[in-house]
Amino acid sequence: QVQLVESGGGLVQAGGSLRLSCAASGRTFSTYTMGWFRQAPGKEREFVGAITWSAGSTYYVASVKGRFTISRDNAKNTVYLQMNSLKPEDTAVYYCAARAIVGLATSATAYNYWGQGTQVTVSS
Repeated sequence: QVQLVESGGGLVQAGGSLRLSCAASGRTFSTYTMGWFRQAPGKEREFVGAITWSAGSTYYVASVKGRFTISRDNAKNTVYLQMNSLKPEDTAVYYCAARAIVGLATSATAYNYWGQGTQVTVSS
């Protein structure tokens, strides 16, 4: 069974940075695609970005492009979300997700496995 565990959330001032981690276990992930989503209070879950585990191809939603970077460490089975120039509107619970298909996807329904989420709060 695939398990995803996020960490690294917290409180940061606007303009600051945070790095989220997603430790994956239970499978060989070379054929997986990993995604990051976020959900703010009262809003639907929103796609943030994704990376293909094997090739490292990435895709980001327009609102974070140039500020957020997704990377992976194959040896540690860990995916990272580096968030720079944070804004109050980035405040949300951030989720790591995995889909057992090589291919970038933006819909939450395309992902089979989810972590428990980690809170990111950006103060103004």
